[in-house]
Amino acid sequence: MASVKVILKEEKINKAGEAPVYLRIIKDRKSKYISIGLRVKPQDWNSDLCKVKKSHPNMGRTNAFIATKVAEAEGVALDLQRESKFVSPVQIKKVIMGQSTGSFLKYFAQYLTALEKQGKISTMSKATAVYSKLKSFLGTSDLLFDEVTVNFLNQYEAHLRDELGNSVNTIYSNIKIFRKLFNDAMGEDLVSYERNPFRKWKIKQEKTNKSFLTEEELELIVQLPLKEGSKLWHHRNLFVFATYAGGLRISDLLQLKWGNFSGTHIRLAMHKTGDPVSIFLPNKALEILQYYRQGEQKKSTYIFPFFNSDTDYSDPRVLYKAISSATAYANKNLKTIISRTGIETPVSFHSSRHTFATRALNKNASMEQVSKLMGHSSIRTTQIYAKIINKKLDEAMELFN
Repeated sequence: MASVKVILKEEKINKAGEAPVYLRIIKDRKSKYISIGLRVKPQDWNSDLCKVKKSHPNMGRTNAFIATKVAEAEGVALDLQRESKFVSPVQIKKVIMGQSTGSFLKYFAQYLTALEKQGKISTMSKATAVYSKLKSFLGTSDLLFDEVTVNFLNQYEAHLRDELGNSVNTIYSNIKIFRKLFNDAMGEDLVSYERNPFRKWKIKQEKTNKSFLTEEELELIVQLPLKEGSKLWHHRNLFVFATYAGGLRISDLLQLKWGNFSGTHIRLAMHKTGDPVSIFLPNKALEILQYYRQGEQKKSTYIFPFFNSDTDYSDPRVLYKAISSATAYANKNLKTIISRTGIETPVSFHSSRHTFATRALNKNASMEQVSKLMGHSSIRTTQIYAKIINKKLDEAMELFN
């Protein structure tokens, strides 16, 4: 049970000799102080009775004001504790101060600012798109944490699906950010566990097929006649290299420098996670690197000819723009390459990552090894590829029918 007491903070006395009167809220041995906008001279204050003495010029009116503030605070604390036994002094103070649980929309905007300061431009760009959709839906209205209810989430899901035509997985990725923000706010004591609508509202997601190439399909790409030195040729090399070099993401491949190559291994910190990885290159990957190694190369020179060594990519915004542009170009050319081979599997550059994983597991690499090479945060991610392989084996056995 929270307790409310009135105290005079004599250490904050002003030039007029008056000290501010505060409400002190104590819950679970934690305290929070709220100014009630009143100042009293210490000689006019009765600390035992927590009110002003008769010597105060407006004793009756002042004590009545203090009693009202105490009653309001105790009422708020009691109401909140009826809703949750985990309510904190911070929450009680916010409600008393008329702040409720705060603005979800402003908290979202602060999150975007934090991402920008941290240089997480890719994440910020995606989250900004989600924020813009929400702002458009709300119009000029604010959105408080208290207003993000199960009913609101149902309405917003319907808006994304019916009005904007978003797919199930797009809606999932949008509202997943809402859930993350609620979890962050709970960690900061801004929202109680009971007020989190995601206890009851579950985000829906559809399973997606991870497109990958078979050994035969990959060989069709390798053998496809292309003009040496053309962009198509370079993008083909980049894709094939990825299928042999641990399924490196295109964001890492674009930034590869000769300083990352030891002669046998590629060593780098992954762009997406920052995790260090060391990949032993098989012969096919080494052959591709030989195309680009002309005499002695500076360690600072990019291996693949998509980034300019004279450009400063230290600004996260510049780097993000360069990666986005180069990725779009690579995917465009990859579609051309795939159409020329006659491969019917829908392929994007990320398919090189899936292709490496399935090939590695088929060649009896362990789940742990593949997970480590690909920089997966959890081995459960890698297990998805094992399920794909098992499904293909089941389809192969259907031949006996």
